[in-house]
Amino acid sequence: MKRPEPINKEIKLTPNRYIVSKTDPKGIITYANDYFVEIVQYTRDELIGQPHNIIRHPDMPKIAFKLMWDTIQQGKNFKALVKNLAKDGRFYWVITDFENLYDPTRNRIVSYTAYRMAPPRSAIKTMEPIYKKLVELEKTGGMEASGKFLEEFLKENNTTYDDFIESLVTPKGNFLARIIDKIKSIFKK
Repeated sequence: MKRPEPINKEIKLTPNRYIVSKTDPKGIITYANDYFVEIVQYTRDELIGQPHNIIRHPDMPKIAFKLMWDTIQQGKNFKALVKNLAKDGRFYWVITDFENLYDPTRNRIVSYTAYRMAPPRSAIKTMEPIYKKLVELEKTGGMEASGKFLEEFLKENNTTYDDFIESLVTPKGNFLARIIDKIKSIFKK
């Protein structure tokens, strides 16, 4: 499926509505909730069976997805601030939190579920210039250059990637974590 050309127009997510998708271990979409279908503007049939990167915006650095895959393939949770691309070329920002489904009889991860919601505007304002720098570095030096920059940035700020993202997207009182836990419990029923 051909990706759309990005246009500089944002789709603002509705607070308290959640995008949920599931993929197989290779990132192929196996489930898309109604809000995901509505926001990305692909039909459910167009989404199911496609790689999840069908919605990847070119403003997103590849190193962010490498970190994500390295982490979730180890069976660990991963949270990220992501700019995605809708079918019409518009973009939208999400906080993404992953959950792995592990099959102990086969001793492997059998699926990933991503829970997404609207991020705070302050988080977007903080991440946009960082992502822009990482994308620029990748154009000239590949993921090695962007990875080195990100590692140095985190070290200079005396934080980890997880703690940095958490500080940007989690409101006081860990409200976001409680909401995501609630969404996860609904989808497990």
